[in-house]
Amino acid sequence: MRYPSFNFLRQTNIIFLRSIMIMLITFLAIKLNLCFSTIPSSLKTLPLNGHFSFHGNEFASKDFGNRFHFHPLAVLHPNSVSDISTTIRHVWQMGPGSELTVAARGHGHSLQGQSQAHRGVVINMESLKEQEMRVHSGKFPYVDVSGGELWINILHESLKYGLAPKSWTDYLHLTVGGTLSNAGISGQAFRHGPQISNVHQLEVVTGKGEVINCSDQQNADLFHGVLGGLGQFGIITRARISLEPAPKMVKWIRVLYEDFSTFARDQERLISAENTFDYIEGLVIKNRTGILNNWRASFNPQDSVQASQFNSDGKMLFCLELAKHFNPGNVDTTNQEIESLLSQLSYIPSTLFISEVSYVEFLDRVHTSELKLRAKGLWEIPHPWLNLLVPKSKIHSFVREVFGNILTDTSSGPVLIYPVNKSKWDNRTSFVAPEDDIFYLVAFLSQAVPSKGTDGLEQILNQNTRILHLCESANLGAKQYLPHYTTQNEWRAHFGPRWEVFARRKSAYDPLAILAPGQRIFQNPISYL
Repeated sequence: MRYPSFNFLRQTNIIFLRSIMIMLITFLAIKLNLCFSTIPSSLKTLPLNGHFSFHGNEFASKDFGNRFHFHPLAVLHPNSVSDISTTIRHVWQMGPGSELTVAARGHGHSLQGQSQAHRGVVINMESLKEQEMRVHSGKFPYVDVSGGELWINILHESLKYGLAPKSWTDYLHLTVGGTLSNAGISGQAFRHGPQISNVHQLEVVTGKGEVINCSDQQNADLFHGVLGGLGQFGIITRARISLEPAPKMVKWIRVLYEDFSTFARDQERLISAENTFDYIEGLVIKNRTGILNNWRASFNPQDSVQASQFNSDGKMLFCLELAKHFNPGNVDTTNQEIESLLSQLSYIPSTLFISEVSYVEFLDRVHTSELKLRAKGLWEIPHPWLNLLVPKSKIHSFVREVFGNILTDTSSGPVLIYPVNKSKWDNRTSFVAPEDDIFYLVAFLSQAVPSKGTDGLEQILNQNTRILHLCESANLGAKQYLPHYTTQNEWRAHFGPRWEVFARRKSAYDPLAILAPGQRIFQNPISYL
């Protein structure tokens, strides 16, 4: 009697195991598809004032960074805060087994897919128009706004009362909830702090679907957690923003420096002075030709002859950008103040350019550039931005290494560099800043134009990687602003000793890790211990 050979039995076992594996994978795929197929029907049964869209949601898988594209299962277009609460509570009640997540999307200006939710629900916050903006004048003026309201609209509405928010971002076509979930930084931050330092009260929908009003005095832990909290603890549906009297006009000034030490010393002197400019920023310009000629389109040179003789070719220059507010009745006094302030600075005299514009025109200046870029088809392209906060004690080493050995030019986009006072920031919020009392925002605002040259996406990403590696290897103590990491260990390092508070708040307000999955901080279910 012949027995089957060993090889025959082995082949039979392998075929059997493969069949079992195929059946198992098929079963899991069918189960997963059935699970997701039941979700849209359950969402359709929710009592809403707004509505869900399950098709034509390509916009929700895009953002300004234009590098990550995760498609949602559905998009909620809320007409009320209760729509948001009802949806999140429904997902919460489904439990961790559903793996359904929820992301709030404002104007889609995130850079790394932070406002996206792969096979989840994206909430279109710009649809939230339940209540109109309400401006309250008086000794301590403020405005109540929806979390989905654009800052440019807040500016126009508050100006009707002669008021305006104190702190801005450089680009105003962003939503309130979006900037408050990060920080909101611009050239006013040295005086007023970021936007998160100028909020009196919030209405928040937590990861359990609870609608909670919070402030410094009420539910303070949630209030401080949500500010700069990267959307991890709740969705901001309403905010009370501090206002101040608004000027009519702005003197807008630019000057150049060839030496960074002199440039930094002047910047730090200005942000520390009691009588100073109302806006202070700076830029790095490397290997750019005809800089002053380009400025002539918007600025007037103080000395046209000297300006025409200045040559920027092949140089590394530092531009100090300043603004002084004024009203038509006090233009002479303003000019005297500007002259006095400029006399204390050590810029290159031939590079002084001044422009006089309206307050709105100055604040909305980036939108003007946006329209030009859109006309050229250069707006909806990848924007591999890198934003860093570098301590004052390390900024000279950073500049020497980055602009001496890594960055060959600044042709791929503006590079901002300016200091802010840490004393104007509230350390109870979730925002993480360097240790020094003064730190610099250094923002590489690159755009990857469709080419294979030095502006190509891969080259810019490699450059960003080199800069981050420098910060880590040289122990510069820098922090990412608008941070992006792929592992929880990296997030732990980012938050440092504040990680435990951040994780505790996540456990308290969004224990199933439903909210803001695009930040890639917590998994569902949460694991942080």
